[in-house]
Amino acid sequence: MTHQPSSRPRLSPTSDTTGDAEDIVARLAPRLAHFAGVARTEHVTRAAQEMNVPQSTLSRAMVRLEHDLGVDLFTRRGRTVSLTSAGRTFLTHVERALAEVARAAEEVRADADPATGKVAFGFLHTMGAETVPGLIQAFRADHPRVRFSLVQNYGEAMLERLRAGELDLCLTSPVPAAPDLVARRLDEQKLRLVVPADHRLAARRRVRLAEAADEAFVTLEPGYGLRRITDDLCKEAGFKPRVAFEGEEAETLRGLVAAGLGVALLPPPAVARPGVVELTVTAPRAAREIGVAWLEGHPDTPPVAAFKKFLLSRRGNLLP
Repeated sequence: MTHQPSSRPRLSPTSDTTGDAEDIVARLAPRLAHFAGVARTEHVTRAAQEMNVPQSTLSRAMVRLEHDLGVDLFTRRGRTVSLTSAGRTFLTHVERALAEVARAAEEVRADADPATGKVAFGFLHTMGAETVPGLIQAFRADHPRVRFSLVQNYGEAMLERLRAGELDLCLTSPVPAAPDLVARRLDEQKLRLVVPADHRLAARRRVRLAEAADEAFVTLEPGYGLRRITDDLCKEAGFKPRVAFEGEEAETLRGLVAAGLGVALLPPPAVARPGVVELTVTAPRAAREIGVAWLEGHPDTPPVAAFKKFLLSRRGNLLP
């Protein structure tokens, strides 16, 4: 018998571009489960009954699938079918893809479960030692199995992750004002002028910020909310701070102050650090607002909605 070449159109080797790949996936995806069902039973009628679809619909779907791929997946003998070599190769990948889809569906359902779901929560480094652990402990008294994915970062980086959908909520400062975000002020945190223990101001309890105009400052890097607040407060006090060192974490700055390398405006520490003295700033008023932010119009899963409600209920009582 003379072999006749298949009349099916073949995919061109040069057609493997991003656009072509996206197009073929869009056409194939709805038929993959049908293909796997037929391949598993090797019988169109039985597969149609198991999947509760009309036999004619299933048969047409398989013909279109082969047409779109440009290869024969089945050898047909009436309503009984068997996989070709290409069909067996395709089935291996299809089963893997369907299993991955099933795992993804299970994961997102689990994350949205009211009792055991997940909250992706961002917060400032300075809130990691006491504030956030205390908040989660209090929340889990009523929601003991809700899970948290915790991210510590500076404000602008967290807002970007919020916009990218990587975070559900974040505690940040200053409280952002952006049209794509919703933000609510929750509390206020006093800032102290931190000086070395042997500093000329160390014997004082209170100080005007202008009295530190000639000091070297250690601060957070530009882009951090606390750096912006420090610059603004110094400007209000009539000077531009002379920055000697920049860092990424408040306790590192305290260490630099303890080493005599400068002074800093910082929130109160979780644990008192030796080698420094923390002074109340009387003028200008030195404080930062702490707020919670989320993406405007983004639907909340039940655990996220519950935690958001909890945070809003702590307005004025957020900080330890």
